[in-house]
Amino acid sequence: MIVIPKEKPVILNMNTYYLDIERLFEHYLGELPTGVIYFKAPSAEGAVFFDEDNIISGIYNDKKNNPIEGRDAINQLIEASANNNFNVGIYEIPPETVYFWANLLYAEELHKDLSTEFTDLEGLIKKMSAEKLTGYIEISINSGSDGGYIFFIIGDIIGSTSSLQNLELNRAKENWNILILKSREEGGLFNVKKVSWDRDNNYFGPTHDDVKILDMIKQLLNIFEQTVKKNKKIKADFDTLLKKKFVEKADIYDFLDPFVNEFEYSNGNVKFTGDASEDELLKSITECVSDLSSDLKIQPQMNKLLSPWKEKYSKELNKFGITI
Repeated sequence: MIVIPKEKPVILNMNTYYLDIERLFEHYLGELPTGVIYFKAPSAEGAVFFDEDNIISGIYNDKKNNPIEGRDAINQLIEASANNNFNVGIYEIPPETVYFWANLLYAEELHKDLSTEFTDLEGLIKKMSAEKLTGYIEISINSGSDGGYIFFIIGDIIGSTSSLQNLELNRAKENWNILILKSREEGGLFNVKKVSWDRDNNYFGPTHDDVKILDMIKQLLNIFEQTVKKNKKIKADFDTLLKKKFVEKADIYDFLDPFVNEFEYSNGNVKFTGDASEDELLKSITECVSDLSSDLKIQPQMNKLLSPWKEKYSKELNKFGITI
């Protein structure tokens, strides 16, 4: 299954006939914070998810429905594009959800073949929301021609797909309500699967056990920056707000002083030239984000958006005793 959010197209309708795939990867890894390159041909489809520094995962699926993952998938895409014309689209995906979409293929089974004879889909949705599921419900209608998926992150529905809409992601509640009604009228089966944020054998960058604190901080500030910039009530410039907060904290964390210039966040990138410890650096930035979120009255929104980030980096946060 390859499902991607397509709300933010960067460029569409390119063709591999005139593209150098590897150079395409190189270019957009530096151009976008996080996103996906989607390949579609009559015989196959593929996707490559990336952040600013690394390819996160690759997926390739042919007509025989034999998915290939990781580096092998990318090699297969490059090889297949030499003999087939793939239509290529590039989409930006928010940093807080890109790892979810990148890891759909590797979801682990929680519940299998739940029948409508004993399980109501609406009730199952409420149960998975209450249990803070990160994953999806797969729905097969008994007629055989209809079905779809409902996707969750920390219990919140982030969208659904339906065969009635060519399995395109739809964020409207009406879309999954149709699936509820059809399952009641015609019967069906449900499978529930859990998605992990990080897979060491799939991620091409640092593994979870070898995570770079600067990467962790960069993702935190990327999420925070996007949240502030999207809030129309906040008129002040994000960089100015952040630097003012750094100045406030400079008495405690001297490396945050903009005039010392040991820590820098610019154009979505993080640079640190000081000698502070990892826990002190991480603590300082999480404090700044937490305090500034409170100052700007966006704390509830940030708590929700940071749930995937906190789950992904729970090991590091627990290691240093940091809460945000």
